[in-house]
Amino acid sequence: MSSQPLLQSAPGKRIALPTRVEPKVFFANERTFLSWLNFTVILGGLAVGLLNFGDKTGRISAGIFTIIAMAAMLYALYQFHWRAKSIRQRGQAGFDDKLGPTLLSLALLGAVIVNFVLRINQTDKKQ
Repeated sequence: MSSQPLLQSAPGKRIALPTRVEPKVFFANERTFLSWLNFTVILGGLAVGLLNFGDKTGRISAGIFTIIAMAAMLYALYQFHWRAKSIRQRGQAGFDDKLGPTLLSLALLGAVIVNFVLRINQTDKKQ
């Protein structure tokens, strides 16, 4: 339960009114968490495909994609719990996050670049 009282008075008002958090807010948080997990499962499937059907370069790329997928899962879990705690405590701050998706995009871009560089180096050695 929250440590804040159920009756709070708004600044400038004398009457304390009950504050209520609607269930749809909790469901939106859960829906966002499941969306992140869906993305990480797809990324993990890509990594497994590279691992099973790839050569040495594919295995290296699979390892990088697996690490990124696991980091994204942990990030999603942290954000889910942080938002749920903020909702329970009736926090009025924004629940959006600009840092996480940006870092994920940069990590995926780096992994794709590493994969391309390794492929180019591999084809140069064969010729």
